[in-house]
Amino acid sequence: MAQVRTSGASGKDVVSPESPDSRNVHWQSLEVTKRARAALTGNRPCVLWFTGLSGAGKSTLANLVEKQLHALGRSTYLLDGDNVRHGLNRDLGFTDADRVENIRRVAEVARLMVDAGLVVLVSLISPFRADRRLARELLAPGEFVEIFVDTPLDVAEARDPKGLYKRARRGELKNFTGIDSPYEAPEAPEIRIDTTRYDAFDAAQHVLRELPKFWREDGE
Repeated sequence: MAQVRTSGASGKDVVSPESPDSRNVHWQSLEVTKRARAALTGNRPCVLWFTGLSGAGKSTLANLVEKQLHALGRSTYLLDGDNVRHGLNRDLGFTDADRVENIRRVAEVARLMVDAGLVVLVSLISPFRADRRLARELLAPGEFVEIFVDTPLDVAEARDPKGLYKRARRGELKNFTGIDSPYEAPEAPEIRIDTTRYDAFDAAQHVLRELPKFWREDGE
């Protein structure tokens, strides 16, 4: 089987299998376009990618933003990191290779949903810049909005809503972001939320105020 070599989270090469028939598959042109699909709802299709430490409040914030967009008549879908690991990515762990594949699968699903004309919210720790960059590169310019939910490690650890930091400190969880695996903060996110300054509701309002700056107008 042919192999594809990608850059893993640690900077090491990660080899993943390629379908033996992939070189014989050709892109099928379709007559209903992204613009046509988006026109049915008036959407501006894009991906809102929420990244940050465990316990930063990504899922809470993404859920509030989606709720507000839904109330405004936007067609949306939220891909939550924990939820996708119950189904689509349930076969993946937290090794470098599995982290790369986790992001790749979610990013590909998000890309398809954008093509369907949706506003897609993705809530993932997604700790490595290289993986987030690969997700961005799947989309057209202006369709990827990186939202950094910026929470200091000590604050996230103090919250610890799922008890994961305590388990990681006891050595029960390996490759846990912020403890024995690094988090690479975005260098130039489209939106940064300082959770020491905003509560969840105000943070959601801030995101909604900022979005019009980044939404694409042409739907293509």
